[in-house]
Amino acid sequence: QVQPVESGGGLVQAGNSLRLSCASSGHTVTSYHVGWFRQSPGKKRDFVAAITWNGDASTYADSVTGRFTISRDNAKNTVYLQMNSLKPEDTAVYYCAAASVWLPRVPESYAYWGQGTQVSVSS
Repeated sequence: QVQPVESGGGLVQAGNSLRLSCASSGHTVTSYHVGWFRQSPGKKRDFVAAITWNGDASTYADSVTGRFTISRDNAKNTVYLQMNSLKPEDTAVYYCAAASVWLPRVPESYAYWGQGTQVSVSS
């Protein structure tokens, strides 16, 4: 069973960068599509970015397009989310999820979820 594990969160100032990583402590994520979602207190979980299992396609939320980049290294069993030009409104818990079907913006299509990593951006 795939068990995504996120890492790389932290506290940064606005304008700086962070790179999140998503690996799997169980079965590899190499054959799964992977998405990143985020959730702030009192808000619903929002789609951020997703990438196909082989990396040939990706998609982003409008709010992060041009600032965030999703990539994967299947040899390392890891998916990355490079976040540049961070803004205070990017503050949230970021979740990595794995799916067998490509419905990237639909949370219900993801069968496996990590526990999340906190990203905090100060102004």
